[in-house]
Amino acid sequence: MAKLRATRGFVSEELQDKPRSAPEAAHGWEGDYRPASGEAAHRGQPHVDPPQTEFLVRLTDTLNTTLDLNTLLERTASLVRAVIDYKIFAILLINDRTNDLRMRFQIGHKPEVERLRIRMGHGVVGQVAQTRQPMLLNDVRQEKNYIDANPEVRSELAVPLIRKNRVIGVIDIQAEQLNYFTQEHLQLLTLTASRIAGAVENARLYTRVARQAQTLQVLNEISREITSILDPDELLERVGQLIRRIIDYQMLSIWLVDEPEHQLTNRLAIRFGQRFNPKEKLPLDRGLVGAAMTEKRVVVVPDVRKDPRYHMVNPETRSEMTVPLFYKGRAMGVLDIEHTRAHFFNEDHERALTTLAAQIAIALENAQLYQRVAQQEQRLERDLAMAREVQLRLLPQRKPEHQKAEFAARFLPARTIGGDFYDFLPYDRDSSGIALGDVSGKAAPAALYAALVSGVLRSEATTHPSPSVMLKVLNDALQERKLDSQYVAMVYAVWNDQNLTLQIANGGAVQPLICRGEEVDTIRAEGFPVGMFPNATWEEFSIAMQPGDAVVFFSDGLSDAQNAAGEMYGTDRLVACVKKHRNKSASKLAEALLNEVGRFQHGQERFDDETVVVVKVTGK
Repeated sequence: MAKLRATRGFVSEELQDKPRSAPEAAHGWEGDYRPASGEAAHRGQPHVDPPQTEFLVRLTDTLNTTLDLNTLLERTASLVRAVIDYKIFAILLINDRTNDLRMRFQIGHKPEVERLRIRMGHGVVGQVAQTRQPMLLNDVRQEKNYIDANPEVRSELAVPLIRKNRVIGVIDIQAEQLNYFTQEHLQLLTLTASRIAGAVENARLYTRVARQAQTLQVLNEISREITSILDPDELLERVGQLIRRIIDYQMLSIWLVDEPEHQLTNRLAIRFGQRFNPKEKLPLDRGLVGAAMTEKRVVVVPDVRKDPRYHMVNPETRSEMTVPLFYKGRAMGVLDIEHTRAHFFNEDHERALTTLAAQIAIALENAQLYQRVAQQEQRLERDLAMAREVQLRLLPQRKPEHQKAEFAARFLPARTIGGDFYDFLPYDRDSSGIALGDVSGKAAPAALYAALVSGVLRSEATTHPSPSVMLKVLNDALQERKLDSQYVAMVYAVWNDQNLTLQIANGGAVQPLICRGEEVDTIRAEGFPVGMFPNATWEEFSIAMQPGDAVVFFSDGLSDAQNAAGEMYGTDRLVACVKKHRNKSASKLAEALLNEVGRFQHGQERFDDETVVVVKVTGK
């Protein structure tokens, strides 16, 4: 093979400005090649033998046609073999985290050799990487620093891969014959190394960018998924599964802050794919998780055996990364991942987990907030169920029993509890008070105010007041306990069974209906709502009843009921319904009214309480 003669014009720009060392000047290799003598050198033009020129052209084409590192290294090895008939070939690259050399591509080595981690300065390749000088050994047995990985090897040729004045790896070729490699081989491999170093860095950069893009896509998918989980335990379980898509961890744990105890409590622990439950609680300043909490930053430890902060939970752990979980400056916990291999976690892992930690903290805050709301809702539902039970017990358990009249009532709250109420108040053997009220507002506040009104009514009923007096007494009592925007629209009546009269006073409630024969009329009784104005008075009406007559008291929930089209039931339909069922008993008439309204609504949710009270003269 002809020797190579090259000038400055032949090499890449980053190598032209590099000063020559003595070995470089002696051998004419590496970045600053010595110019050849003669006319070609005088002109500054490259002079290479045709076989080497063809090789360099093919090498350049190969480097320019792929960004896949594996493909690049494989093709390079094939091209080198075409001009150097090697048996054992390897390209080793420096691991930036551990600063050692690892085989990235090899031909002819045994598996145990492929797994070697060669430190800088150790062995032939370690020495080449450290000194940045190539080595050509005609007999490796004469080299004291030689690592005898293959006893059959006799000759070795190693050249550094230098990119922008930084060593990134070594090309290493071995042979089983003595004096196998020549200076021409050295020059050729040096030229190869000067070109492949840039291609390797470009391929690694492309691979890294592609991996980062894929990681970002995965992080986006993970973020969307975890923000939709509202159960804290389910969320943490899913986080443990999803993180494996970006980091092949072996142990993972999530510790959450227990603020009352000022400790970290384990909520998720995975060890070699299996769940386990650490019983120990950690102080906020213990171990690497405590360091991450205290320092409010990611803590990455390449080898936990060399870090005094390490608190052992898994004895197999060698490398560990802990990421604090913060939401709006509040510490929520720590995400901790571990591996049995030292120096396992890299900058890409750190960036990915830091980005994901913010999303985990937000999702965890949402899940915990939802859990608290759900717990409060459950408590509220229990409280409302109890309040409904209390409200129903406040309603009269028995109807008045008189010889000449029958009484009936029906009540349907719009919610679990409502603001409507009714009551039958015993006066004497021949008289009973009848109350139907609609408190302003709905749900619990209205129900509590209705209970207050009911208590006042029952307390005052012992004096047998007339309807107008009862409303005035109730109004004075409510004025003493004045609540903003709270009042009650109520009609109060007293039935006298001896002379068949009904005395009525209306405090802002819906005017009742009276049915006599086939006619249904409105009782024109009006007045202010009770509890709204101080010193108010109400008119009182006395109605002489006849056998067969019926008086219907009802809240506005019946007349204002709506169907799906937004149409209101209205008083006209209510009057028609009373006419239709006028001959029925008081109980069946009240039932028929609510059934008719329900059919009109046709499944629409009630927006107001519905209450009806019927007094019917029997004529006995």
